[in-house]
Amino acid sequence: MDVVELLGEIAEIGRDPVRGGYSRHVYEPAELELREWFRRKSAGLGLEVETDRNGNIWAHWGPVGTGTIAIGSHLDSVPGGGAYDGPLGVASSLAAVSALMDEGFVPAQPVTVAAFGEEEGSRFGIACLGSKLMAGAIPGATVAALTDDTGVTYAEACRADGIDPAGLGRDDERLASLGAFVELHVEQGVGLADLDSPVAVASSILAHGRWKLVFSGEGNHAGATRMRDRRDPVAAMAAAVLAAQRIASAHDGPDSARATIGRLTPIPGGTNVIASRVDAWLDVRGDTDPQTRALLEEILEASHAAAKEHGCGLEVTEESYVSTVHFDANLRERLVEALDGVPVLATGAGHDAGILAAEIPTAMLFTRNPTGVSHSPHETASDEDCRAGARALTEVVRILASEPR
Repeated sequence: MDVVELLGEIAEIGRDPVRGGYSRHVYEPAELELREWFRRKSAGLGLEVETDRNGNIWAHWGPVGTGTIAIGSHLDSVPGGGAYDGPLGVASSLAAVSALMDEGFVPAQPVTVAAFGEEEGSRFGIACLGSKLMAGAIPGATVAALTDDTGVTYAEACRADGIDPAGLGRDDERLASLGAFVELHVEQGVGLADLDSPVAVASSILAHGRWKLVFSGEGNHAGATRMRDRRDPVAAMAAAVLAAQRIASAHDGPDSARATIGRLTPIPGGTNVIASRVDAWLDVRGDTDPQTRALLEEILEASHAAAKEHGCGLEVTEESYVSTVHFDANLRERLVEALDGVPVLATGAGHDAGILAAEIPTAMLFTRNPTGVSHSPHETASDEDCRAGARALTEVVRILASEPR
């Protein structure tokens, strides 16, 4: 199997005619089609395919047992996302296993390819949901009750893939079976482009979280309400967006600081209507927990001030938070050595590998993205670099799976 050809097979699945790129959300038709594609390709390699109780899919090479070397990524996307974020890691994993099989390689330890569910959080609002459930980072009952924008609960949605929501939750048996997890991902930045290298190993993931901001004002008529009489939550929200941009930019120097309000829902949303409420989602990231929390507090202070200035109220709810992740140092160094000293880079993007790092030795490989653009239809990676990433992953599996239990 060739990674480029594998990506070509799914290139038409989930195309978004409005946003461009792809919209492949968990348990919706496009993502379900990708799940079936993954199962079919894995079975074609002779792998034993299993869907766990949290909706993550595993394709096993060899008998399931302790010390299993896991590789993989996710298949879902953000709304209007690129072709590589997630599927590149899954396709590269299939290509790596295929290459080793063609060589006649016999792993001394079991190998499994994973496709995690709801990594982006685009349908139910919580990123890395499949890995968080598996690791017990979020209660199964809490996840089952989550609803999407149409009112469908996670419990209802997961049944579309045969998942019983009563079984959602920490999977101690599976965690105990894994000896390591290595996730390959397209780089979401220009680090490799700047270094002129096709592949890198990850060092860490910035601390990051999501908060829901609800600005409440007074709905009214756009033509009949004087400007001085308005309590417009859209105006308050706009001021908060600019404040977040200004504050994060002031801190983004030697230390990393990121703040984004990328999703907004005005209610009722009419052209000639002053909204009564605006729901907004704030994403904040930083090098360390104290830095990230301090940045958040400064942004929220400015947001509350903006709400007050416009006669509005503001309620803030933390939806998720992940502390700074430092990948396993020993595993990282083994990967760097195996790949002839490739660069080591930190990332500001969250990943399933970051969730599992608290449970098992975990590492990541990045494949070069020449523009650094991601979460966008303009996300890119050359065929040559995709193949270089798959070859790197092949070497990693060869080394890790060669060691006896």
